Amino acid sequence: MASERGAEPVPGDGAAARDGAAAENRAAAENALGYWRAGRARDHAEFELFFRRCPFGGAFALAAGLRDCLRFLRTFCLRDADVQFLASVLPPDTDPAFFEHLRTLDCSGVTLRALPEGSLAFPGVPLLQVSGPLLLVQLLETPLLCLVSYASLVATNAARLRLIAGPNKRLMEFGLRRAQGPDGGLTASTYSYLGGFDSSSNTLAGQLRGVPVAGTLAHSFITSFLGSEVPPDPMLAPAIGTGPRVDLTTSVKVWLERVCAHLGLGMQEPHPGERAAFVAYALAFPRAFQGLLDSYSVQRSGLPNFLGVALALGELGYRAVGVRLDSGDLLQQAQEIRAVFRTTATRFQVPWLEFIPITVSNNIDEEELARLAQEGTEVNAFGIGTSLVTCPRQPSLGCVYKLVSVGGQPRMKLTEEPEKQTLPGSKAAFRLLDSAGFLLLDVLQLAEEPPPQAEKELKVWPLGARDPCTVKPARVEPLLRRWLHKGQLCEPLPSLAESRAFAQWSLNRLSPAHKQLQSPAPYQVALSEQLRALVDRLSARGAP
Repeated sequence: MASERGAEPVPGDGAAARDGAAAENRAAAENALGYWRAGRARDHAEFELFFRRCPFGGAFALAAGLRDCLRFLRTFCLRDADVQFLASVLPPDTDPAFFEHLRTLDCSGVTLRALPEGSLAFPGVPLLQVSGPLLLVQLLETPLLCLVSYASLVATNAARLRLIAGPNKRLMEFGLRRAQGPDGGLTASTYSYLGGFDSSSNTLAGQLRGVPVAGTLAHSFITSFLGSEVPPDPMLAPAIGTGPRVDLTTSVKVWLERVCAHLGLGMQEPHPGERAAFVAYALAFPRAFQGLLDSYSVQRSGLPNFLGVALALGELGYRAVGVRLDSGDLLQQAQEIRAVFRTTATRFQVPWLEFIPITVSNNIDEEELARLAQEGTEVNAFGIGTSLVTCPRQPSLGCVYKLVSVGGQPRMKLTEEPEKQTLPGSKAAFRLLDSAGFLLLDVLQLAEEPPPQAEKELKVWPLGARDPCTVKPARVEPLLRRWLHKGQLCEPLPSLAESRAFAQWSLNRLSPAHKQLQSPAPYQVALSEQLRALVDRLSARGAP
C-alpha cells in the first residue's frame, strides 16, 4: 500500500515518509476483504484516534503529526504492485473483483476532523476523527497511528524539557545519530521543534520542514589536527572596513602567550593540534567561531586555545559565538569557564568576552537538565539527543483507533477492562476555561447536542467518577476542526513555526498544578449528560 508523491507542498520526504506510513498489516487486509464480502465496503463509518493515558507520568500531551496525516490522505492510493502483493498473501481463491475494488480506493470520500497541531491533548479526547467508507477508513488505521503517535510523543517530550529549561535557555536537538532510522530522525527533529526546541542539527529537517539548523564543532575535527598543518591561506580581513588582512595563525600565537601568562600556564600546555583545528575553523567561519573545549583538557588546553583564537578574531572585529562542553561535571565546568571569561575580559578590556554563550551536551535527561538549568547557572544552551528522540521513559504513546459509528448508528466496545471501553457515537469536544484564562476541563458530547455556553452552569460526568459535577465556564472553545472534507483541504495549514508558537501559547494556559512534571494534578475530561446516558444504555444491553 503506498502514497504517491503529490504536488501539494506539504513538507516531508524519504521512503518511509512517503511509502512506509502506508504500510498495513495483514489483519487490515483481511478485515477489508471481510467488509467487501459482506457488502459493507461503502457503509459510512467514523473512527476516533486517541490515547488513554498521558505520557511520562504527566498530565498533558501535545497533538502532532496532523500535517503528515493530511499529506498522506491527499495522496493515498494503491499501486498495482501493492495490490499484487496483497493478492499473494490473501487466500488464492479470493474473488478478483475485490482487488479491482482496491485499485479504485482513494480518500475522495474521507473527512478528517482533528485538534490543531500543537494543541494540548488529554486522555479520551480525539486527536483525529476520520469518517468515510468503512473498508477504506479501517485500512487507514495503522498509517494514521504511525504518523500521529510518535510525533505527539516526541513533541510532548520536547515540551517537558522546555518547561524544565525555562523560556530563555536555548535547546538544540542533537538526536539524529541516535534515532530509530532516518525517517524517525526526521520526525524527531520536526516535532521536537514544534514542542519547544530552538533548532536541530538535522539539515534535512531544515531543508524539508523549515526547522532552524544549528550545529557545533566535532571532536573528530579537532583530533584530526597534529599542529604541524599550515593553512593554505592564513590571512583574514577585518570584519568591517577595508583594513589590511592579518595572518590569523601568527596573531593567535601572540594572543595565546598573553592568555597563558594570565592563566598561569606554560605555552607548551595547550595542545598544538587543537589550536590548529580552532584556527582552521575560525578561518572558515570567522563570524561563527565556536570552541569544543574537552577534546584534551578543558582548563589547560581547550579554554586557553579558544581564548587565543577568540581574542585574535576580536582584534579584527569578529565575535566568537560560543563554547561547548561534552563531558565531566558540566555545571561546575561552566561556572569555572565563566569565571575565566570574566577575568580575561577585564584583563584585556574586551567586555563581550564575559558573555560568550556556554553550551553543554552529554546524555542530558530531565533530571540532569533540571540541575544544569537551575537559577544562577552559567549554562546558556543545551544539546540533547538520546533522551529526546528515543523517549526512553516511555517509548510509545499508546494511541488507539476505534470505531464509534456505522451508518449513523453509535458503536461501542465493551470489554473486561473498563479502561478499554470506548465512547460511542459521533462527538464534539469543547474546552472550558475559567475567568483567569486557565483550562478547567474538556467536555465530550454527542455531535447533535448544542454546545456549552459561557457563564452558564453545565452538568457533566467526569471520566472515572461515579457522580456528576456542575461547572460554570467563563469561556468555551471548540476543539476539533474540519481539515479535510471529501478529500479536499478545508483551510490552509499553519506553518511549523506557527504550530510551535501555538503549542507554547497552549501550555501557558495550563495551570501550574497540571503543568508540573512530577505528580501533577490530573486534568479532567468529562462527558455530557446525553453522552453519559448513551454509554449507560449501550452498556446495559451489551451494545448493538
